[in-house]
Amino acid sequence: MPRKVAVYTRISRDDEGEGLGVNRQREDCERLVDLRGWTIAKIYEDNDLSAFKRNVRRPDFELMLSDLSDGLIDGIVAYDLDRLARQPRDLERLIDLYDDRKRLVFSTVTNDVNLATADGRTMARVMVAFANKSSHDTSRRLKRKHLELAQQGKSNGGPAPYGWQKDGKKVDPEAKKHIREAQKQILAGVRIGTIRTRWQAEGTGNPRQGTKRMAHHHVEHILTNPRLCGFRTYHGEILHDDEGQPVIGDWETINTVEELEAVCAAVAERKRNPSRGQPLARKYLLSGIARCGLCHAKIRGQPNRKWKPGSKASKYSYQCSVVNGGCGKVGRVGEPVEDLIIDLVLEEQRKTAAANATPHEARWPKEAELEAVEADITELTRAAKDRQITVSSLLQVLPDLERQRDELKLERGRFYRELKRVESVHSDIRTREEFRALPTIEEQQAILLHSLLAVAVHPAGRGARKFDPDLIEPLWRPTNQ
Repeated sequence: MPRKVAVYTRISRDDEGEGLGVNRQREDCERLVDLRGWTIAKIYEDNDLSAFKRNVRRPDFELMLSDLSDGLIDGIVAYDLDRLARQPRDLERLIDLYDDRKRLVFSTVTNDVNLATADGRTMARVMVAFANKSSHDTSRRLKRKHLELAQQGKSNGGPAPYGWQKDGKKVDPEAKKHIREAQKQILAGVRIGTIRTRWQAEGTGNPRQGTKRMAHHHVEHILTNPRLCGFRTYHGEILHDDEGQPVIGDWETINTVEELEAVCAAVAERKRNPSRGQPLARKYLLSGIARCGLCHAKIRGQPNRKWKPGSKASKYSYQCSVVNGGCGKVGRVGEPVEDLIIDLVLEEQRKTAAANATPHEARWPKEAELEAVEADITELTRAAKDRQITVSSLLQVLPDLERQRDELKLERGRFYRELKRVESVHSDIRTREEFRALPTIEEQQAILLHSLLAVAVHPAGRGARKFDPDLIEPLWRPTNQ
């Protein structure tokens, strides 16, 4: 009875995703299986996966070892030993299985190593050790090459990030539109999770993975990537030249430095204190904003279970609930309260915008101070490079200057974040209909919270009464906040 063997194929990189390399390996292995008089039980393929990187898991390699251990296959055929293992520990796992099952067979197209014999195992260990060293050498050369490319402001040749065309230099207009719109929403108070959900439904932001689930950190990286304003990064950090200045990449930009800093500041602020100044995801506009006029507890929206399509009854109401720590004595139908508050806020913001219009050319007042600190860092770094001062002397003062620079940059980011947020609040929303047309409750609440501290809902007394706007009291935010 012929032996049932596994054919294993692997290639480290397949940029085109067409699998041509593993197909060639499979064809050569199939010919070898025929020459040996064996039969193929299963073809295991790990395309575009490294066997050298320790953090990479090869699913089919692991499945093949499991099947070999369970006796479902009688041996392995591969194109070359280094297709199977480039780490000695992976080879030793194979050798252990061949020790347990003495009648297993093994063969490769390029050499005659046999893991079933002691001499073959010794030779395999030597070959994998050399393959491992070769991978180490290649990795070291690639790291040096990538650092050199980064220092020159060039791309490392990988797939273009979202926002750019395939060449990685020209901006993709459609992607740019999505990124800038999402950044505007972040400044308006929308959570990254909300943007991620919408992008995932639309297939936006991750074209290589189509409709697969998008990670939160992936969307955050797209919207806060220093590459957006032209900065070159290396291992996730902005790369600086010998004079301490950020290295500028050779690609088109999507943001100005000020715009990106504003977005990064908004994201950082959210992480430090998720609840401060940022509306949570809610279903009803005034949930968390409305408060009971008697006990001052927060009032939340509740659906009207008696409501049916076509009826004149309200779909929801705002109720002070005993369950949530309130008195349970105050409630109001939802739509009239919301309409009143929307109209009052929009009118208040129109007056504020007319009286205190922020000029578009407004600049951060400490720009000169930041430039002076950066100039000091550049001068000291150049002096150390020219050996006018010692490295020890440089390191005594440089950390404090860098800390001061970073704090000033963070302050600048907060300034432009607030400026952009105010601009977005006052930009295009003029009517209640335009307000209601905003895509998320978060954006709507952000506009309200820019002017309001809360909305007090006072009791209307017993019995059926007409809506009385005087019992709805907006509590305005001080103008200096």
